[in-house]
Amino acid sequence: MVFSLAAALACGNALANEARAPGRSVDELLDLARSTNPTVRAAQQEAAAARERVQPAGALPDPMLKIELMDVTNMGTTSVRLSPAQVGSTQYTFSQQLPFWGKRDLRRDVAESGARVAEFTAEDMTQELLALVKRGYAQYWQVTRLQEVTQELGSLGEKMEQVARSRYASGLVAQQDVIRAQLELTSLKQEQIQLDNERQTMRAMLNGLLARGPQAPLAEPEQLRSIPSPAALQMDALVDRLRGRNPQLSAELAKTLGAEKSRDLTYRNRMPDLNLGIVPVQRGSSVNEWQLMFEVNLPLQFDSRRSQEREAERMLDAARARAESTASRLIGELGGSLAALDASRRIEAITASTLLPQTEATFQSALAGYETGRVDFATLIDAQRAIRKARQDLIKARADQQARLADIERLIGEQL
Repeated sequence: MVFSLAAALACGNALANEARAPGRSVDELLDLARSTNPTVRAAQQEAAAARERVQPAGALPDPMLKIELMDVTNMGTTSVRLSPAQVGSTQYTFSQQLPFWGKRDLRRDVAESGARVAEFTAEDMTQELLALVKRGYAQYWQVTRLQEVTQELGSLGEKMEQVARSRYASGLVAQQDVIRAQLELTSLKQEQIQLDNERQTMRAMLNGLLARGPQAPLAEPEQLRSIPSPAALQMDALVDRLRGRNPQLSAELAKTLGAEKSRDLTYRNRMPDLNLGIVPVQRGSSVNEWQLMFEVNLPLQFDSRRSQEREAERMLDAARARAESTASRLIGELGGSLAALDASRRIEAITASTLLPQTEATFQSALAGYETGRVDFATLIDAQRAIRKARQDLIKARADQQARLADIERLIGEQL
């Protein structure tokens, strides 16, 4: 009695944990991934840190204070003195460096481009994570549905074995038919074990993306997201969305803008920076003299500066080429994903509407024919395997559509 009560309580706790666990829909897992994945949080913090660099990049340098003690021995009449009131004179130089007009804005623009790159990189990592969750959930759903199909086919296999035993007992068929039926059941059991292992692997993978323990409970996947209509998957419209929102391409464009600003800053460095200062002079205990200081650097290293300018030009050319290459690659991937999604959609349609009904009708006909002795057991086995393949193909086609949709959404940077 005690053991029965403990088992009932354990079963109840397991069911309660399963009921509270996420995973019934992919949207639950996506929301959880956004908030818990440490890689995404790290990228977001790095982007926030890069944003904090923008204001200092355009700020003036800190002012400088220089103190000069003049004639510390009072023309050799005293020992060394370090008190401003006891030396010949003391100069206090307050100076401020003033970059040439436009340099501060360009430095701020370069830092702004760097911050944008970091933000787009964080967004790209988020989109990659969401795509992995979507694909993982599709595989998790696929394995779960394949397990259900295998169990259903196991029931058919048991029925086939019973028919073979009955006919063998009546002396109508050879014992080989019973053995082949048992072999088919054993094969289904092996497949069930493999699918259970795949299910555990997918659960551990999904939990890893959610920063959870590998054995953390996940609910049974109940449904897949609906696939957009072909009208919503027009290539031209998706390419426009890709160009406007893909974080990889946006990061490359931000790098290009940063390279342009760096080039402009390099050319602006031909102009000198200024350094202004005011110098009060103390003699004894009072300040009775004021001086003004004007300082300018002389950009006379022409060869060095020309090399820096050519470097900036080449870096800008490289950034533009990378942006163009990235756009071409992403558009190519988008075209491939769309083609694969269309193929999976057509496979699902023909399997569900034609192939699966045909295989089921063939199996029922073969079973009836075997019971009456009109067909042999090999024909019945082939019909049963055809049903299994058709059902598996239907499930795989639906899961593949979800994976292709995840790829498309990652490329365009948003959900459809």
